[in-house]
Formats: sequence, structure tokens, C-alpha cells
Amino acid sequence: MKTLDPVLKKLLHQGCVIPAHPLALTADRELDEKSQRLLTRYYMASGAGGIAIGVHTTQFQIRDPKINLYKKVLQLAAEEITKANLDRPFIKVAGVSGDTAQAMKEAEICAELGYDIVLVSTNGLGDWSEEALLERTRKISEVMPIFGFYLQPAVGGRVLSYDFWKSFSEIKNVQAIKMAPFNRYQTLEVVRAVCASSRCAEIALYTGNDDNIVADLLTTYHINVGGKVIKKDIVGGLLGHWAVWTSKAVALLAEIHTIKESGTSIPRETLTWNMEVTDCNAAFFDSANNFKGCIAGIHEVLRRQGLLKGIWCLDEAEKLSIGQFEEITRVYHDYPHLNDDDFVRDNIEDWMKGL
Repeated sequence: MKTLDPVLKKLLHQGCVIPAHPLALTADRELDEKSQRLLTRYYMASGAGGIAIGVHTTQFQIRDPKINLYKKVLQLAAEEITKANLDRPFIKVAGVSGDTAQAMKEAEICAELGYDIVLVSTNGLGDWSEEALLERTRKISEVMPIFGFYLQPAVGGRVLSYDFWKSFSEIKNVQAIKMAPFNRYQTLEVVRAVCASSRCAEIALYTGNDDNIVADLLTTYHINVGGKVIKKDIVGGLLGHWAVWTSKAVALLAEIHTIKESGTSIPRETLTWNMEVTDCNAAFFDSANNFKGCIAGIHEVLRRQGLLKGIWCLDEAEKLSIGQFEEITRVYHDYPHLNDDDFVRDNIEDWMKGL
């Protein structure tokens, strides 16, 4: 059983920005290796605490035997992180998916490539019982440390119960949970379940709720467990939204941590930040069309910054929805303080050296 390095565990519990890494393609929908490496360099330079690759934002179709890009994209990211020789901890997260056999095989690939922890998705397993999902997780945990993932149904996830998350939290090698149901009730259930488990202090909570990022991070939950109040925070984010404008996301999380550590009242303007970030996410993720253009929307922002050459996805049907381009232009105009175009413009030539 691989365990999480104590230095990385400390970083995970302190809370950091973990962008969900996109997939860079050419117009022929082949892997654009140079742009793929460039994105990894951008995330490291932005101050992110890690990356998550092989996840929804990387496109689940990379696992299709005809496409066969899963190991390749993980390998490219791992190579760039090794070459960077960072003087700070950096968490390498990789997504695993599919039935138990497939997920185990992917976990073994992650271990082979030096990844630190796996984000376990239930995508495509909507007909599995909760006990079957728990047993699958236990088996994966025998290979790699676990980052749990509550994915919203609109993009392939499913609703899971309080009892599921309490039992999930008891699995010894579970280190963190990403909550992305885009639902206040379901997010609260996960927090309550973790607090009620014997491993509450061992599990870091991360937001994946792109519709409520700032509020999630600002909140300290007070959960009554058997008459004792347990305090629990959502300490960081593992987000597709943070795949863009990443250096500003790093600054935002640092500011939130400073506010919470100061013990003073939360300034009113932080709730305005929540609204602004959510409005941007609505444009990037195409909430108006039930998130159909979410991956293409992320690609469009990166294309505008010169980090991707186009917005191509493996599935030709995945593209911007009608009006989504204009919505992205609108939030660029309305919230110029949230983009990091200047940062990219000033550094992209250096990041491209040697590609």
C-alpha cells in the first residue's frame, strides 16, 4: 500500500489550489504534446499546489482503447514536474475511473509514474450499489492513497448518501474528498459524514463546487457529533474552474486563508468575490445549457491567453454552446481583476523554451 508523503499531506491539509488539467489537442484531434507540457508549466509557475490529470477536465475518453492517451498525458505531466525541480511540495493527483478492474489498472499506472494520490470517480457506475462502490474504493486504496470525488449528476456523477460518505471516510488510505455535487444539501452531508467518522482529522476537504467556490472556502462548519461540536473547514479546491486564471486563484485562496487565520470578521467584499467568480464560472462552464460546453469553455479561455491553439475536444460534439463565446467575453470585460492575462503574457515565452 502506497501512503501519502507527510510533507504532501501537510500541504493537502493546509489547503492549496489544484487545477484540473485540460487536454491539449491539434485541429486533427491528436495530442498536442507541446501545448500539453506548456499547460503543466503554467500551473507550476502560477503557484498551484498540485495538478489533477486524467480527470473529467482531461476528458474521460482518453481511456478509450482507440484513443489510448491516459498513460501518455499522465507521463507528460510527471516529466514536466520532475524537470522543474521545484523547491516546494507539489501534489500529483491522477484520476482513476471505470469498474474495479479498470480503476485498479489505472491506479497501478499512477503508482508506476510516481503520482501521489488518485481521484476516484464514479463516472459511468450509476447502477452500482453504494456497498459495491465502497468495496471498489477499498481495493484501489490498497494500491494508492485516495482522494474521494462527489461528482454532480449533470456531468456523469450520481447522488450518494450520508451513510456512504461516513463509511467512505473510514477507509484507512482516504486522505481527502473533493465535493462537487453543486448542491448545498449534498455538500453539507459530506461534511457531516466526515465529522462523524473516526478519521475526521485525517481527511482534508476540498471544494469542487464551481458555483460556490469562495463561500465554500470561507465557511467553517460547526458539526454536532454526539454532543461535541467538531469544527471543519474546506481548505482548498480541486477545480476545473482553476484550470484558467490560475495565478489569480492562488492569490484568492491565500487571501481567504489570511482572513480566516486572522480571526476577524469576514469582510463584506468577500461575498462579492463569490458572486464574481460564480458569474465567470457560469460562462466558462456553460451553466445555461446544463454544462454542455464546460470543457470547451475552459479551452476557450486558455486559447485566448495563447496557452492552447484551439478549443478542440476528442468528441466533435463538445464545443461552445450558442452564446457561450459572448458570455466569456462579457465576464472578461466585467471582472478584469480576476484574469491573469498579464501574468501569462509576461512569462509564456520562458515557459515555451525547450518545447
